[in-house]
Amino acid sequence: ARSPSAPQPLTPSAPQPQLRMPPKFDPTQVIDVFIRVKGGEVPGGSSLAPKIGPLGMSPKKVGDDIAKATKTWKGMNVTVKLICQNRQAKVELVPTASSMVVKALKEPERDRKKVKHVKHSGNVSLDEIIDIARNMRHKSMAKELKGTVKEILGTAFSVGCTVNGKSPRDIQSGIDDGEVTIPEK
Repeated sequence: ARSPSAPQPLTPSAPQPQLRMPPKFDPTQVIDVFIRVKGGEVPGGSSLAPKIGPLGMSPKKVGDDIAKATKTWKGMNVTVKLICQNRQAKVELVPTASSMVVKALKEPERDRKKVKHVKHSGNVSLDEIIDIARNMRHKSMAKELKGTVKEILGTAFSVGCTVNGKSPRDIQSGIDDGEVTIPEK
């Protein structure tokens, strides 16, 4: 017979859970993938592959589509929405406040590999800021357009440009005081 100190044989007290594979991917399902890329350039396969590889798409082909869609935003960071269905990707630009402010500065195109740490010291008109705010209205949490304009002015301040020759902070305080009028719509 066995001594009481000998180890007991392992008996399963509870049933072991069955390990199952995740459900098979449905190709007709619409999947949105957001990715931040340099405009007009093919993003590296290493950044695309983990996001779209599991969906059964070629990173090289999707990268070429992204480069074609972002040609007008050459050299700037832009956010791109990939709408993936049936192993096809449709590229859609998602406007961001910073990229729209930098584009409004109308700076010459630059090669990001040669020119680094660019100071955006240009000037933007208040009308352009209001137009950008109208485009970004759907993303804003502000109740009125005036609040969205102040958000875009904050972005202009962080970019480093001036608005109507003044600091964006001065224009923000002018909006608060009522000195600068912003249309309702």
